Amino acid sequence: MATFTLNINGTTREVDVDPTTPLLWVLRDHLSLVGTKYGCGIAQCGACTVHLNGNAVRSCSLPVSSVGNQEVTTIEGISEHGDHPVQQAWLEEDVPQCGYCQAGQIMTATALLKQNPSPTDAEIEMAMNGNICRCGTYVRIKKAVKRAADSGSMA
Repeated sequence: MATFTLNINGTTREVDVDPTTPLLWVLRDHLSLVGTKYGCGIAQCGACTVHLNGNAVRSCSLPVSSVGNQEVTTIEGISEHGDHPVQQAWLEEDVPQCGYCQAGQIMTATALLKQNPSPTDAEIEMAMNGNICRCGTYVRIKKAVKRAADSGSMA
């Protein structure tokens, strides 16, 4: 066991865990941030996506010991009231069905739009590739990403 000081959603948090513990389990089991989901455990489905210094990463395969003092943002940290432009676009395009993958999808989309506020269809598809939606709402996901980009409020 070791003590790690983490910057999670702008707040410093300390956890005492095994250094090899994936960030996903630190978030869910030790910090009660359960918006980030477990999907596959091998970084292939995207359900566990969080931001590490603004970049989308899969938290199920990221050992807490590799986080250091980098800024971690979870779905809970992108907006206090669910009013982030991507979250709003998700609702306006009626994206969620079962909803399980949506936190990871939204985290990937917000990272894309922060880096590229006006992505092409091909850039959206490339960025979102690997985020699996078992309900198959890919067309609505792409429309929501485009809507959020068109809103121009991704700063």
